Amino acid sequence: MINSLRERILNGGSITKDEALKISEVQGAEMFDLFAAASKIRHKFRSDSVDLCAIVNAKSGLCPEDCSYCAQSSKSKTGAAVYPLIKKELVIEKAKGAKAAGVKRFCIVTSGRRIGKNELIEIALMVKDIRHIGLLPCATLGLLNKDDLSFLKDNGLERYHHNLETSERFFPEMCRTHTYYDKLKTIEAAKTAGLSICSGGVFGIGETWEDRLDMAFAVRDLDVNSVPINYLIPVEGTLLGNKDLLSPLEALKIISLYRFILPQKEIRVCGGRMQVLGEFNSMVFMAGADSLLTGNYLTTTGRSYEDDFRLIRDYGLRTG
Repeated sequence: MINSLRERILNGGSITKDEALKISEVQGAEMFDLFAAASKIRHKFRSDSVDLCAIVNAKSGLCPEDCSYCAQSSKSKTGAAVYPLIKKELVIEKAKGAKAAGVKRFCIVTSGRRIGKNELIEIALMVKDIRHIGLLPCATLGLLNKDDLSFLKDNGLERYHHNLETSERFFPEMCRTHTYYDKLKTIEAAKTAGLSICSGGVFGIGETWEDRLDMAFAVRDLDVNSVPINYLIPVEGTLLGNKDLLSPLEALKIISLYRFILPQKEIRVCGGRMQVLGEFNSMVFMAGADSLLTGNYLTTTGRSYEDDFRLIRDYGLRTG
Protein backbone atom coordinates (compact mmCIF):
# COMPACT_ATOMS: atom_id res chain seq x y z
CA MET A 1 0.00 0.00 0.00
CA ILE A 2 2.73 2.48 0.95
CA ASN A 3 4.62 1.99 -2.30
CA SER A 4 1.54 2.24 -4.50
CA LEU A 5 0.45 5.47 -2.78
CA ARG A 6 4.01 6.80 -3.04
CA GLU A 7 4.00 6.20 -6.79
CA ARG A 8 0.61 7.87 -7.18
CA ILE A 9 1.91 10.99 -5.40
CA LEU A 10 5.17 11.00 -7.35
CA ASN A 11 3.08 10.97 -10.52
CA GLY A 12 1.11 14.03 -9.42
CA GLY A 13 -1.79 12.35 -7.63
CA SER A 14 -3.03 12.68 -4.06
CA ILE A 15 -4.31 10.48 -1.26
CA THR A 16 -7.66 10.42 0.51
CA LYS A 17 -8.26 10.76 4.22
CA ASP A 18 -9.21 7.07 4.44
CA GLU A 19 -5.93 6.12 2.80
CA ALA A 20 -4.04 8.41 5.17
CA LEU A 21 -5.77 6.77 8.14
CA LYS A 22 -4.63 3.38 6.83
CA ILE A 23 -1.05 4.63 6.64
CA SER A 24 -1.31 5.95 10.22
CA GLU A 25 -1.82 2.36 11.40
CA VAL A 26 1.59 1.28 10.10
CA GLN A 27 3.83 -0.18 12.83
CA GLY A 28 7.14 -1.99 13.23
CA ALA A 29 9.43 -2.45 10.26
CA GLU A 30 6.81 -0.99 7.89
CA MET A 31 7.40 2.39 9.48
CA PHE A 32 10.84 2.52 7.90
CA ASP A 33 9.24 1.79 4.51
CA LEU A 34 6.97 4.78 5.22
CA PHE A 35 9.92 7.01 6.08
CA ALA A 36 11.76 5.95 2.91
CA ALA A 37 8.68 6.66 0.78
CA ALA A 38 8.20 10.07 2.40
CA SER A 39 11.87 10.88 1.81
CA LYS A 40 11.49 10.04 -1.87
CA ILE A 41 8.43 12.32 -2.12
CA ARG A 42 10.38 15.08 -0.35
CA HIS A 43 13.25 14.75 -2.79
CA LYS A 44 10.93 14.78 -5.83
CA PHE A 45 9.02 17.91 -4.86
CA ARG A 46 11.40 19.78 -2.54
CA SER A 47 14.76 18.72 -4.02
CA ASP A 48 17.77 18.80 -1.68
CA SER A 49 17.06 22.23 -0.19
CA VAL A 50 16.31 22.88 3.51
CA ASP A 51 14.52 26.06 4.54
CA LEU A 52 15.63 27.43 7.94
CA CYS A 53 13.89 29.99 10.10
CA ALA A 54 14.65 31.51 13.51
CA ILE A 55 12.43 33.47 15.90
CA VAL A 56 12.58 36.13 18.55
CA ASN A 57 10.18 36.16 21.51
CA ALA A 58 9.47 39.87 21.16
CA LYS A 59 6.68 40.11 23.74
CA SER A 60 6.24 37.49 26.44
CA GLY A 61 3.59 36.43 28.94
CA LEU A 62 0.40 38.08 30.22
CA CYS A 63 -1.63 36.40 27.49
CA PRO A 64 -5.40 36.41 28.16
CA GLU A 65 -5.98 33.29 26.05
CA ASP A 66 -6.43 29.86 27.67
CA CYS A 67 -4.54 27.56 25.26
CA SER A 68 -3.88 24.43 27.30
CA TYR A 69 -0.38 23.73 25.97
CA CYS A 70 1.08 27.23 26.32
CA ALA A 71 3.40 28.39 29.09
CA GLN A 72 2.28 32.01 28.50
CA SER A 73 -1.46 31.29 28.80
CA SER A 74 -3.64 33.03 31.39
CA LYS A 75 -4.34 29.55 32.83
CA SER A 76 -0.66 28.65 33.23
CA LYS A 77 1.54 29.19 36.28
CA THR A 78 4.97 28.48 34.88
CA GLY A 79 7.16 31.42 35.79
CA ALA A 80 7.65 32.17 32.08
CA ALA A 81 9.24 35.54 31.41
CA VAL A 82 6.87 38.51 31.27
CA TYR A 83 7.82 41.65 29.35
CA PRO A 84 6.30 44.12 26.86
CA LEU A 85 7.36 44.52 23.25
CA ILE A 86 11.14 44.69 23.19
CA LYS A 87 13.17 47.43 21.51
CA LYS A 88 13.82 47.27 17.79
CA GLU A 89 17.58 47.26 18.39
CA LEU A 90 17.41 43.97 20.31
CA VAL A 91 15.26 42.34 17.62
CA ILE A 92 17.70 43.41 14.90
CA GLU A 93 20.67 42.18 16.95
CA LYS A 94 19.09 38.71 17.11
CA ALA A 95 18.19 38.87 13.43
CA LYS A 96 21.79 39.69 12.54
CA GLY A 97 22.94 36.66 14.54
CA ALA A 98 20.58 34.44 12.56
CA LYS A 99 21.72 36.01 9.27
CA ALA A 100 25.38 35.48 10.14
CA ALA A 101 24.67 31.81 10.83
CA GLY A 102 23.07 31.38 7.40
CA VAL A 103 19.39 31.34 8.33
CA LYS A 104 16.93 32.47 5.61
CA ARG A 105 13.84 33.63 7.56
CA PHE A 106 13.38 35.51 10.81
CA CYS A 107 10.08 35.68 12.67
CA ILE A 108 8.88 38.24 15.23
CA VAL A 109 6.61 36.49 17.75
CA THR A 110 4.41 38.20 20.34
CA SER A 111 2.16 36.83 23.05
CA GLY A 112 -1.48 37.82 23.43
CA ARG A 113 -4.69 37.69 21.42
CA ARG A 114 -3.37 40.38 19.05
CA ILE A 115 -0.98 43.32 19.08
CA GLY A 116 -2.14 46.92 19.52
CA LYS A 117 -1.91 49.71 16.94
CA ASN A 118 1.23 51.30 18.41
CA GLU A 119 2.91 47.89 18.57
CA LEU A 120 1.92 47.29 14.94
CA ILE A 121 3.76 50.45 13.90
CA GLU A 122 6.86 49.48 15.91
CA ILE A 123 6.88 45.99 14.44
CA ALA A 124 6.54 47.39 10.91
CA LEU A 125 9.80 49.30 11.51
CA MET A 126 11.44 46.08 12.71
CA VAL A 127 10.23 44.28 9.59
CA LYS A 128 11.78 46.94 7.36
CA ASP A 129 15.16 46.54 9.04
CA ILE A 130 15.01 42.74 8.96
CA ARG A 131 14.34 42.92 5.24
CA HIS A 132 17.19 45.41 4.86
CA ILE A 133 19.77 43.03 6.38
CA GLY A 134 18.85 40.33 3.89
CA LEU A 135 16.40 38.10 5.76
CA LEU A 136 12.83 37.23 4.84
CA PRO A 137 10.69 38.75 7.63
CA CYS A 138 7.89 36.69 9.17
CA ALA A 139 5.57 37.51 12.05
CA THR A 140 3.28 35.79 14.58
CA LEU A 141 1.13 38.52 16.08
CA GLY A 142 -2.26 36.97 16.78
CA LEU A 143 -5.70 37.59 15.33
CA LEU A 144 -4.97 40.48 12.96
CA ASN A 145 -7.31 41.80 10.28
CA LYS A 146 -6.68 42.49 6.59
CA ASP A 147 -5.84 46.19 7.13
CA ASP A 148 -3.21 45.34 9.75
CA LEU A 149 -1.73 42.60 7.59
CA SER A 150 -1.71 44.77 4.46
CA PHE A 151 0.13 47.46 6.42
CA LEU A 152 2.79 44.93 7.42
CA LYS A 153 3.01 43.62 3.84
CA ASP A 154 3.54 47.17 2.58
CA ASN A 155 6.42 47.50 5.06
CA GLY A 156 8.17 44.36 3.85
CA LEU A 157 6.57 41.42 5.69
CA GLU A 158 6.94 38.28 3.58
CA ARG A 159 5.08 35.63 5.59
CA TYR A 160 2.47 35.47 8.34
CA HIS A 161 2.50 32.58 10.76
CA HIS A 162 -0.81 31.61 12.32
CA ASN A 163 -1.37 27.99 13.37
CA LEU A 164 -4.68 26.18 13.19
CA GLU A 165 -3.15 24.19 16.11
CA THR A 166 -5.34 21.07 15.68
CA SER A 167 -8.53 19.85 14.03
CA GLU A 168 -11.76 21.85 14.10
CA ARG A 169 -13.33 19.08 16.20
CA PHE A 170 -10.62 19.04 18.87
CA PHE A 171 -9.94 22.78 18.98
CA PRO A 172 -12.46 23.60 21.79
CA GLU A 173 -10.74 20.99 23.98
CA MET A 174 -7.54 23.03 24.01
CA CYS A 175 -8.81 26.61 23.69
CA ARG A 176 -12.10 28.36 24.51
CA THR A 177 -11.15 32.06 24.46
CA HIS A 178 -11.04 32.15 20.67
CA THR A 179 -12.37 29.82 18.00
CA TYR A 180 -11.19 27.75 15.08
CA TYR A 181 -13.20 30.12 12.88
CA ASP A 182 -11.20 33.06 14.27
CA LYS A 183 -8.08 31.23 13.09
CA LEU A 184 -9.50 30.68 9.60
CA LYS A 185 -10.51 34.35 9.30
CA THR A 186 -6.97 35.48 10.16
CA ILE A 187 -5.38 33.11 7.64
CA GLU A 188 -7.78 34.21 4.90
CA ALA A 189 -7.07 37.88 5.75
CA ALA A 190 -3.32 37.24 5.44
CA LYS A 191 -3.82 35.52 2.08
CA THR A 192 -5.99 38.41 0.86
CA ALA A 193 -3.21 40.81 1.90
CA GLY A 194 -0.83 38.89 -0.38
CA LEU A 195 1.28 37.29 2.33
CA SER A 196 2.85 33.85 2.28
CA ILE A 197 1.21 31.67 4.94
CA CYS A 198 2.77 29.42 7.59
CA SER A 199 0.14 27.34 9.42
CA GLY A 200 0.27 24.01 11.20
CA GLY A 201 -0.15 22.91 14.77
CA VAL A 202 0.95 21.13 17.89
CA PHE A 203 0.92 17.36 18.45
CA GLY A 204 0.75 15.32 21.62
CA ILE A 205 -1.99 17.40 23.27
CA GLY A 206 -4.52 14.56 23.42
CA GLU A 207 -5.61 14.59 19.78
CA THR A 208 -6.31 11.43 17.74
CA TRP A 209 -4.80 10.43 14.42
CA GLU A 210 -8.04 11.54 12.81
CA ASP A 211 -7.54 15.01 14.31
CA ARG A 212 -3.99 15.11 12.97
CA LEU A 213 -5.12 14.19 9.49
CA ASP A 214 -8.10 16.55 9.55
CA MET A 215 -5.69 19.41 10.21
CA ALA A 216 -3.41 18.25 7.38
CA PHE A 217 -6.29 18.25 4.91
CA ALA A 218 -7.47 21.62 6.25
CA VAL A 219 -4.12 23.28 5.56
CA ARG A 220 -4.08 21.56 2.16
CA ASP A 221 -7.45 23.14 1.38
CA LEU A 222 -6.16 26.52 2.59
CA ASP A 223 -3.15 26.10 0.27
CA VAL A 224 -0.67 27.41 2.83
CA ASN A 225 3.03 27.62 1.96
CA SER A 226 4.67 26.22 5.09
CA VAL A 227 3.34 23.72 7.64
CA PRO A 228 5.02 23.81 11.06
CA ILE A 229 4.94 20.63 13.13
CA ASN A 230 5.32 21.31 16.85
CA TYR A 231 5.48 18.63 19.53
CA LEU A 232 4.13 19.31 22.99
CA ILE A 233 6.78 19.92 25.63
CA PRO A 234 4.84 19.31 28.86
CA VAL A 235 5.74 22.28 31.05
CA GLU A 236 4.92 22.15 34.75
CA GLY A 237 2.25 24.72 35.51
CA THR A 238 0.41 24.39 32.19
CA LEU A 239 -2.86 22.50 31.85
CA LEU A 240 -0.98 19.76 29.95
CA GLY A 241 2.04 19.71 32.22
CA ASN A 242 1.49 16.04 33.15
CA LYS A 243 1.22 14.73 29.59
CA ASP A 244 3.76 12.18 28.38
CA LEU A 245 6.00 13.08 25.45
CA LEU A 246 5.15 11.52 22.12
CA SER A 247 7.38 8.60 21.19
CA PRO A 248 10.06 9.51 18.63
CA LEU A 249 8.74 7.09 16.01
CA GLU A 250 5.20 8.43 16.33
CA ALA A 251 6.57 11.95 15.96
CA LEU A 252 8.42 10.93 12.79
CA LYS A 253 5.32 9.19 11.46
CA ILE A 254 3.44 12.50 11.72
CA ILE A 255 6.08 14.13 9.50
CA SER A 256 5.75 11.34 6.93
CA LEU A 257 1.95 11.48 6.82
CA TYR A 258 2.08 15.22 6.30
CA ARG A 259 4.55 14.74 3.44
CA PHE A 260 2.18 12.26 1.79
CA ILE A 261 -0.76 14.67 2.12
CA LEU A 262 1.22 17.84 1.33
CA PRO A 263 3.92 16.71 -1.10
CA GLN A 264 4.80 20.16 -2.45
CA LYS A 265 4.67 22.18 0.78
CA GLU A 266 7.36 23.08 3.28
CA ILE A 267 7.05 20.63 6.18
CA ARG A 268 8.80 22.49 8.98
CA VAL A 269 9.74 20.74 12.24
CA CYS A 270 9.62 23.29 15.04
CA GLY A 271 8.96 23.30 18.80
CA GLY A 272 9.76 20.19 20.82
CA ARG A 273 12.00 18.70 18.14
CA MET A 274 14.93 17.84 20.38
CA GLN A 275 12.86 17.07 23.48
CA VAL A 276 10.67 14.54 21.65
CA LEU A 277 12.99 13.17 18.96
CA GLY A 278 16.26 13.14 20.89
CA GLU A 279 18.73 11.00 18.93
CA PHE A 280 16.03 10.41 16.30
CA ASN A 281 16.35 14.09 15.33
CA SER A 282 18.82 12.97 12.68
CA MET A 283 15.92 11.23 10.87
CA VAL A 284 13.71 14.29 10.26
CA PHE A 285 14.72 14.59 6.60
CA MET A 286 14.48 10.84 6.05
CA ALA A 287 10.90 11.05 7.39
CA GLY A 288 10.01 13.75 4.84
CA ALA A 289 10.72 17.15 6.45
CA ASP A 290 12.42 19.82 4.39
CA SER A 291 12.37 22.78 6.80
CA LEU A 292 13.39 23.50 10.38
CA LEU A 293 12.99 26.09 13.09
CA THR A 294 16.54 26.48 14.38
CA GLY A 295 17.81 28.16 17.54
CA ASN A 296 15.69 28.49 20.68
CA TYR A 297 11.89 28.44 20.87
CA LEU A 298 9.70 30.90 22.77
CA THR A 299 10.09 29.67 26.36
CA THR A 300 12.11 26.46 25.89
CA THR A 301 15.51 25.48 24.54
CA GLY A 302 15.95 24.51 20.89
CA ARG A 303 19.07 23.54 18.97
CA SER A 304 22.08 25.58 17.96
CA TYR A 305 22.49 26.91 14.45
CA GLU A 306 25.83 25.12 14.16
CA ASP A 307 24.39 21.69 15.05
CA ASP A 308 21.55 22.05 12.56
CA PHE A 309 23.82 23.16 9.73
CA ARG A 310 26.08 20.19 10.47
CA LEU A 311 23.09 17.83 10.27
CA ILE A 312 22.05 19.32 6.93
CA ARG A 313 25.56 18.93 5.51
CA ASP A 314 25.83 15.35 6.79
CA TYR A 315 22.67 14.48 4.84
CA GLY A 316 24.16 15.95 1.68
CA LEU A 317 21.50 18.65 1.66
CA ARG A 318 21.84 22.40 1.30
CA THR A 319 20.15 25.42 2.77
CA GLY A 320 17.82 27.23 0.39
